[in-house]
Parts: sequence; structure tokens; C-alpha cells
Amino acid sequence: MSKIFIAFALLSATFLGTVCNSYPASPQAAGGSSAQPVNPVVQWNRTLLSIVRTPGAQSPTVHPTRGFAIMHAAIYDAVNAIDRAHRPYLVRLNGVPRSASQDAAAVAAAHQVLLALCPGFKSTLDAEFQQSLAQIPEGHEKIEGIRIGQTVADRILALRSNDGSNAQLIPYVFGTAAGDYQSTPPNFPPQPQFTHWSRVTPFALQSAHQFRPGPPPALITDSYSNAFNQIKSLGIADSTTATSDEALTGRFWNGAIQNYWNEISQTLSLNNNLTTAQNARLFALLNLSFADDVIAFYDAKYTYNLWRPVTAIRAADSDNNPETAADPNWLPEVGKTAPDPSYPGAHAVISAAGAEVLISFFERDRFEFNVTSEVLPGVERSFTSFSSAAEEATLSRIFAGQHFRFDLTTGQRLGREVADFVLDNFLTPVHREDESDDR
Repeated sequence: MSKIFIAFALLSATFLGTVCNSYPASPQAAGGSSAQPVNPVVQWNRTLLSIVRTPGAQSPTVHPTRGFAIMHAAIYDAVNAIDRAHRPYLVRLNGVPRSASQDAAAVAAAHQVLLALCPGFKSTLDAEFQQSLAQIPEGHEKIEGIRIGQTVADRILALRSNDGSNAQLIPYVFGTAAGDYQSTPPNFPPQPQFTHWSRVTPFALQSAHQFRPGPPPALITDSYSNAFNQIKSLGIADSTTATSDEALTGRFWNGAIQNYWNEISQTLSLNNNLTTAQNARLFALLNLSFADDVIAFYDAKYTYNLWRPVTAIRAADSDNNPETAADPNWLPEVGKTAPDPSYPGAHAVISAAGAEVLISFFERDRFEFNVTSEVLPGVERSFTSFSSAAEEATLSRIFAGQHFRFDLTTGQRLGREVADFVLDNFLTPVHREDESDDR
């Protein structure tokens, strides 16, 4: 357990930050039923994905990766209390029978967490809970699994109750000098997003700035002008330089990138018939990494406050670099720009971390799989490795007109550093001599 959580666990709970706004949801909002039973870890990952994709359901000041990390941490610690093959994340239970149902523990933990984080979806979650439990044989093993799942979930929720996620956005004053982050056209948002998020307690990292990268290149350097001219040419709306496939790539990945990687992991799980214990560990590693990725990259973004390409290109006459030229009408391929500073790039951080976790978990990179788009219904792209999918998702931000190349290379390094820290220090295998009979 990291030092920050030792102190954190001693705090008394005063409120619980919610992922979702509280309002009634239709049964369809959480994904509905499947004709064929799916592993409960995958099913509840799908359920939360459907919730955060429901318009208006997601709190705009609570990043959705927090909810995924809490749910999958609870699922993992509940299932692992029975399986005992790996070290617990935060919650260690004594006297847990090995005969208890891992599936029931996973279902109960997920349901209990989401009831707390998404109370407006209670009717949907309760229906999903009963449907999931119906797939599990009746008996003492099921009852014990439910008890374990609910107990672990309550403890994880208590540990995250004062993590800073419910704090108010920190007011932001846009800069006016060359290189300063400014509100972006065409919509000019009045306030950037998640200005407070670097102050949220990490799930694994010792601090938000543990792997903070160095600053971006100065505006007068060749590194800057090369990246500037690349995105100016390739990322403009209706670019005549980008190929049709590059433009499609920019649009394809222009959604919540962590959702893509959760769905990629679902695909790999189902294709490889992972057990409940394997799924619990995979999705916990993935989403603990993503949650801390977001905390870490917001720390860097609001440390360096670099302007976005659309601002830089329109105001290039002010950057004192003779290799850059202004285009006052330039707009990105995907229209609007995400409302936060440019450096580092979120897609690069998340995608590098996602690939790193999957490569480590499956102990190889090469897999054939398809990816569906968060924003282009019915469109799929095919890959033969995790690293190739991560690289395309990363480079897509140039074709989308969102990021300089140096935003992305730095983001990739940050994502790998966070994921490696999680993989090296959390949910690691228990050696036989370390295992206690009274757990």
C-alpha cells in the first residue's frame, strides 16, 4: 500500500464522490441483456461503459476513469480474496473460504460500487444485478460470494470517499502571451476542464507529479516548428495533404480513449476465455493505470499550460519563429478542440498505458483484433498487435488537428511509466511461501 493511501485510509468519510448525475435511467441505458452469458467482470465493465456514454449521466467535474478504477479495484479484491493467487490491492479479508463463488463476489462488488457512484441508475443496476446472479447456482457458495463482494466494495468506497474528486474546479485565467493556453475556436469554452484533477489522490502513484515530464520545446526551436508545420498541414479540416485514411483515423479515435481500450480488453478477454480471476486482475490493472494516467497528465497539462495547435497556428506571427506562418482561419479536422492545454496528449498517455498492460498481461504483443469507434458507429479498424493500435490511436491526434507530435511522444513515455509502476507494484503474484492460511 502506498504511503499516500496509508494516510488516506485514516481519514473519516464525509461524503462519496459520484461518477454519475442522479436521475432515473431507462433499462436500456446500461446495456440491456445478452442472449449468451458473459463473464461477470466483462459484463459489468460493459454496464459502466453504457452508463458513462448516456447523455447527461456523467458528472462534468468527475473524470470517468475514477469510477472504472473503483469498480474494478473492488471486483479484484473481492475475487482475489477467494482466489488468493495475487496480492490484494487495498482490502485483505481473513477467513474467506476458497469455495465461495468468485462470480458472485464480482457481481456483488460491481453492483455495490455503482449503486454508490450512480444512484440515479438504481433500477437498472438492480435489474442487472439480479440477472447476473441468476446465472450463478444457488447455495452457500453464492451467498458467501455476495457477502465478500459487498464487504470489499464498501471498504474501497470508504477509502476513496475523501479523495478530492468532489472539489470545485480551480478557476483558470487564460494567458495572453505566445505559447500560453487560450480558449479555442470555434466554440471558445469559457473554462478548461478538470483543473482540479491533479489534486485527486492517486490510486497507485505516490503523487500526481511522480513522473512529471520536462517542459515542451521552446517556440523558437526546430522541434517546435517541425511539429507545428506537420499538424498545420495534416490536421486542418479537409486537408489536401493527409490521405483519406489518415483523415478517417483522426475521426475514428476522436472519442473517450479509455473506452476504446476497455472494449479492446473485452474483446481479448472473450477471445481467450479468461477466467473470472484473470478478468478481475486484467481490468483492475488497466483501469488503475488509466485513473492515474489522467491524474498525472492533468498535473503536467496545468504545469506547462501550452497552447493548442489551433491557437498556435492562428497566432503564429507572435511566436518569433521564422519557420512558422499564421493561418487565421485554421480549424482542426474534427472541428472542436478538447478544452485543456496541449502538453502532453491524453490519447498518447492512455494508449501507451493500455498497450503496456495488455502486453504484460498476455506476455506478448501480437494479437489480431478489431476496434470499433466511440464516435463513428459501425466503423471498425483491424490490428495485429497492441502496440500498432496504440501507435495509430496516438498519431490520430495529429490527423484530428488536436496535438503536436511532441505532445504525443512525451505522452507515450508518461503512459508507459505509469503503467509500469502499477504492474511492478500492484496485484503482483503471491509466491507459495508468502501465502497465509488465515487469509
